[in-house]
Amino acid sequence: MSRWERSRIIGLTAALLTVGITTPSQAQAQAQAQADEVEQVVNGGFDGTADPFWSSAGSPITLTEGVACIDVPGGTTNRWDVSLGQNDIDLVAGENYRFAFDASGDPAGHVARAITGLAAAPYDTYFEQSPVLGTALTHYEYTFTASTSTAQGQVAFQVGGSPDPWRFCVDNVSLVGGVPPEVYEPDTGPRVRVNQVAYLKSGPKNATVVTDATTPLPWELRDATGKVLKKGKTTPFGVDQSSGQAVHTIDFSSYRREIRGLTLTADGETSRPFDIGTDAYEQLRTDALKLYYTQRSGIEIRDDLRPGYARPAGHVDVAPNQGDGAVPCQPGVCDYTLDVRGGWYDAGDHGKYVVNGGISVWGLLSEYEHLRGSRKVALTIPESGNRVPDILDEARWELEFLLSMQVPAGEAYAGMVHHKIHDAAWTGLPLLPHLDPQPRELHPVSTAATLNVAATAAQAARLYKPFDAAFAKRALTAARTAYEAAKINPISYAPESDGIGGGAYNDAKVGDEFYWAAAELYLTTGERKYRDDVLASPEHTADVFGPVALDWAATAAAARIDLALVPNRLPGLAAVKTSVTRGADKYLAIQRQHGYGVAYAPANNVWDWGSSSVVANNLVVIAAAEKLTGKDRYRDGVLIGMDYLFGRNALNISYVTGYGEVSSQNQHSRWYAAQLDPSLPHPPAGTLAGGPNSSIQDPVAQAKLAGCVGQFCYIDDIGSWATNELTINWNAALSWLSAYVAETG
Repeated sequence: MSRWERSRIIGLTAALLTVGITTPSQAQAQAQAQADEVEQVVNGGFDGTADPFWSSAGSPITLTEGVACIDVPGGTTNRWDVSLGQNDIDLVAGENYRFAFDASGDPAGHVARAITGLAAAPYDTYFEQSPVLGTALTHYEYTFTASTSTAQGQVAFQVGGSPDPWRFCVDNVSLVGGVPPEVYEPDTGPRVRVNQVAYLKSGPKNATVVTDATTPLPWELRDATGKVLKKGKTTPFGVDQSSGQAVHTIDFSSYRREIRGLTLTADGETSRPFDIGTDAYEQLRTDALKLYYTQRSGIEIRDDLRPGYARPAGHVDVAPNQGDGAVPCQPGVCDYTLDVRGGWYDAGDHGKYVVNGGISVWGLLSEYEHLRGSRKVALTIPESGNRVPDILDEARWELEFLLSMQVPAGEAYAGMVHHKIHDAAWTGLPLLPHLDPQPRELHPVSTAATLNVAATAAQAARLYKPFDAAFAKRALTAARTAYEAAKINPISYAPESDGIGGGAYNDAKVGDEFYWAAAELYLTTGERKYRDDVLASPEHTADVFGPVALDWAATAAAARIDLALVPNRLPGLAAVKTSVTRGADKYLAIQRQHGYGVAYAPANNVWDWGSSSVVANNLVVIAAAEKLTGKDRYRDGVLIGMDYLFGRNALNISYVTGYGEVSSQNQHSRWYAAQLDPSLPHPPAGTLAGGPNSSIQDPVAQAKLAGCVGQFCYIDDIGSWATNELTINWNAALSWLSAYVAETG
């Protein structure tokens, strides 16, 4: 799922309701509300007949003591292959509804996808939940707000997709209007917020306390036995703009002993546990890179290499996949097919996008080039042991895909690169890659995609040369060809409207991509023509270090960092290096203005999609400044910024799966989908969640986070693709940073 996905799930989900004791006034209000409610489902109690409910062919409804049951055959592919439901449901946009039913499954452990949606094409889903059923009838009840008015609504239970047969039963199906959604309150835990993973022994150690106190408060640092190791006073900060909270800060940097299981206590609250001086970041840089293997397309994921994440190869022309071996263009785009097997699935869907793949490859190759310790990291991938660093082997899996997206010689737009390849229509969750039945399509070429290949292939040409000279030569040829093709077609933009079946990734500003490609070609070849293009680019003298330093749509900072760090003879190189340190100084100044030490201040406190990666990439700039100058203030700024990602934040959560006592674990994904299907895994340890997003575009976030302030615009729910996505480019930033911290430590 891309950054700009427009999901098929367009209603608003809400939490499971609980029954409580009501006062007389509450009972009177409820009675009035119930008087206004309208039951939309006919015969939900199955009184003597199943009409007007329907079921899939081959699974007729039988009634047993007023309970409707169907036998579900084994061996179907999708949830919707076997269904039971009722059509002609009236829905009104903006109205609240309560969806309730009793359901069971025999044997236990099967999942029923309960939906309210559109009964006619395009079969939009407005609300869905997927409870795991037991053998006894259990009551389920949810509320949601309809976003669409229709007389062609539907309630349905989708129960296919199991390899084994089972029996599904349901009773008391109800869809009632007029019930307000339950108010969502995030569990933020103790008011003392720390980096729940680890502080470096010689680095800064800061924490944040949420409190209305206006004078300093005593704090204590304790070990796992409760022994007090250090004491001090908090520093009142005032209101932290990014969260709207009144906070104090704690600085315990002078404590430098390596120790595990520490806590901080202040204002009657005790933090979650944390460590000082462990090797956590060495493990994290490995885990952050290991995500890429389980994101691979076109290859079996082996259980011996990644226990718990094994799956068959996806999109290799084996049914039900229609495969990536000979993918045609969208109608009217081209008359050829391309073999685009391989590469990484971009995020939680089955699409592969060149611009996001490009910035991800840059991140891994930049880490290899600038952080030498990553050259020895063992990733336990199929290529391990081939005398090529594992990080380069992993990046090459995506590079080969990127090169395969280039238009062949002799065709229109030869040398340009197709923007993306993905399904013709959106698929539901969960759905493993090898079970995806949708047709695959190549989308039109774009200037941005073409320049991404020019930049990353040029970068690859200099880094792979010692290991595979033939591949390096092929990459450089592709880079030169792509760059010239982009110059001939400088305004081929991916349209914003191209968001069916995959994200649009539209970008109408490509001056930064031209600058990035020219910089990488110059650094690899030293040729005058590329040097001149670098110097002539408006991006070369612009301040490229804005609120968002690096992203798939903002690549000038990648060029600036490499120009500053890779040895070269560019005229005015000193000014390039100074621009990086000035950008870093800007982020350090922002960091000091935050009670949580965040090096990110979006305009009007409107947090971006993927804010976790924005924070991480801003820290990459600060780290680059330390590489240039050796000054501790930049190192300290990186470490303070990392604290935010690992729990020193308003929600008191680590945004990296498996790191910290409470961490994100339900990122939006079709195959790391334990929240929907317990037989599937959570995302692997070391996976970065998208983080707070003020625009809350998805239905889950809209239902629960309306009116949220900055840091509070996040929910760890698989349905929240706007706040809780995982992507290859976000993990590239996490890997780069964790490698830097590991080497610093």
